[in-house]
Amino acid sequence: VQLQASGGGLVQPGGSLRLSCTVSGGIFLINKMAWFRQPPGRQRELVARIDSSDGTIYSASVNGRFTISRDYAKNTVYLQISRLEPEDTAVYYCNADVMVSGTDYFRSVWGQGTLVTVSS
Repeated sequence: VQLQASGGGLVQPGGSLRLSCTVSGGIFLINKMAWFRQPPGRQRELVARIDSSDGTIYSASVNGRFTISRDYAKNTVYLQISRLEPEDTAVYYCNADVMVSGTDYFRSVWGQGTLVTVSS
């Protein structure tokens, strides 16, 4: 199972980005999908999570500016980021709870991270 994240880059304050993360490789089911971020010199933190019923939760620091969504047909989770602030600068990681074909349990799988830099 692999998670491939994309969409990061350099953005000016107030700008927008959309991150994408696609799960591939022997998937039977995907339960929760989430985005985490790790700012420079700080610990990784949860940004947003979406479950298999499209229920969502957000970190208080991003609520109202970030929107998580998923495309079940494409096994992809998105993070639409708006009104970016310098404090949003971080490596953004996607995470998914995946049941691999031929197994009966979910495993937590991480993507490689995509860097978002907010600077003028």
